[in-house]
Amino acid sequence: MTAQIADDFNSSIRFDSRMYRQDIMGSMAHAAMLGAKGIISNDEAAALIDGLQGVLDDLESGTLTFDMSCEDIHMFVEQVLTERIGDVGKKLHTARSRNDQVALDVRMYLRSEIDEITALLKKLVGVVADKAEEYKTAIMPGYTHLQRAQPISFGHHLLAYAMMLLRDIDRLADCRRRMNCSPIGCCALAGTTYDTDRRFEAERLGFDDICRNSLDGVSDRDFGVELLGALSILMMHLSRFSEEIVLWSSWEFRFVELADSYTTGSSIMPQKKNPDMAELVRGKTGRVYGDLMALLTTLKGLPLAYNKDMQEDKEGLFDACDTVKMCLEVFVGMIATMTARPEVMKKAAQAGFINATDLADYLVKKGLPFRSAYKISGQIVAQCIRENLVLETMPLEVYKTYSPLFEEDLYQEIDLVTCVEKRISEGGTCAASVNAQLEYVRAQL
Repeated sequence: MTAQIADDFNSSIRFDSRMYRQDIMGSMAHAAMLGAKGIISNDEAAALIDGLQGVLDDLESGTLTFDMSCEDIHMFVEQVLTERIGDVGKKLHTARSRNDQVALDVRMYLRSEIDEITALLKKLVGVVADKAEEYKTAIMPGYTHLQRAQPISFGHHLLAYAMMLLRDIDRLADCRRRMNCSPIGCCALAGTTYDTDRRFEAERLGFDDICRNSLDGVSDRDFGVELLGALSILMMHLSRFSEEIVLWSSWEFRFVELADSYTTGSSIMPQKKNPDMAELVRGKTGRVYGDLMALLTTLKGLPLAYNKDMQEDKEGLFDACDTVKMCLEVFVGMIATMTARPEVMKKAAQAGFINATDLADYLVKKGLPFRSAYKISGQIVAQCIRENLVLETMPLEVYKTYSPLFEEDLYQEIDLVTCVEKRISEGGTCAASVNAQLEYVRAQL
């Protein structure tokens, strides 16, 4: 007899009970197939299906609770079913194994999770697009190496994240397509001696195809690794966005302000408004990365077919899905209620001399060699710094001391709005391009 501690160690119902709906729906399809193929009688199949529906209804209404002494959700459902309808309940497991049953449940559960995560992603992309449209003319410094580089619009910057999130949606759809193959009927590893109809069950359960090799059907967890990979990339995108929000909302930047409902105060410093939601998303990214590494490590040395190690797939997968959904839900509200400070952004852009390239280009267009124009622009920037000026406020007579080519039209050329609008290449930061990007994003949604 197995020791109690071993039973507890072996048990998975404390976490796989969340798949009760998938387990029952899969069993109902299996019972229908057994009846259709004459493996059991139609009356027996009907009794099994009715009994399973009753178990499902009672679990969802709360009149039935999980028995944690059962090893797993599969044994719990079968035990309750047999108690209710008698020995016919014991026929449910004909022509299947817990190996293909759990593989079925996990695929069905994760398929549903992908749909929920995708819906949240679409909502977030929509919110980001709305915010980008609101601030499509707000000028801010674009950065490389976290140094002010060239002027862009805040809308353009936000749309970079919309593009990332659209790729996340596409990755999840691709993952779902490969996941949507039914393993039921593979049995323990070699198939069954019964004349089953695997495609009947697959079609009833919304699968596109069946797993073509029974060994692979019960031992494959590629779909879980792939999902965790896609979720890790998604969390990386959210983490990068969070990092910028943390920076932008700091007193050093003051580019944006987060709503009180998505920040926290300090226990001793009343002036503080901490971007804790963004920081938590950034922190939880490592948690999802860990789930991916755990599953990869679990699978890396496993021989075919099923091994008990594979029970370790679920908690990481469930945790990653839960974490991502929670982060997305918080992110939607945080971005929707975030306000920008265009005047602060523009001042930072001016102080960063990020129109110095345009100043040099002005002289080049007047006929000066680029290297000479570059040198003069650098000298002018140096004088602005010494005199606490920006290029837009340097008097024309001072410009003329550096080159007689400078005329009144200079100020139009180095105006930050002009600098942004001159970036006319497709995908760039000018208003027409940002509008085109917005149209693309909304069309994708």
